Amino acid sequence: MASGDIKQVDATSLPLGAVVTTSGRVSAATFPGEGFGTPPFSRDELILLDDTLQEASEAAEVRFSAYVGDLGTDVVEGARGILAQAPEPINGALIAVSPNSRDVVVVSGSGVAGRVNDRVAELGVSAALSSIRQNDLIDGLVSALRVMATAVARP
Repeated sequence: MASGDIKQVDATSLPLGAVVTTSGRVSAATFPGEGFGTPPFSRDELILLDDTLQEASEAAEVRFSAYVGDLGTDVVEGARGILAQAPEPINGALIAVSPNSRDVVVVSGSGVAGRVNDRVAELGVSAALSSIRQNDLIDGLVSALRVMATAVARP
């Protein structure tokens, strides 16, 4: 778990066809005829993840994000760099999975670091690992988000 001051995202720096949604996530479109290549997840899996991100964010009043990809040699700094690109990163938390190095990292912005702390990060990572070990990455992310949101939800 790591936290710190992270800069806000400038919406004008997003690529053409990308916007910050009212929920704070970045949504991007492609031009007709352009595909995303071979997506690693099905449409239903992506919808489940998107719905879970929204529900967790609303329940916990934290802007949760998920990232799957290479985090570099320093996975915590890599995850901080990804969180810095998210909308409202100071009030955000990111669960990042680096499949090649098999690392799972949770980082949070300074505005929520007291609530999304080491204990909450450990709960989230523990919830994710069982499914990830069974090659079900989306289920692992969904489980982690739900556990972390429940742990930090305000009464």
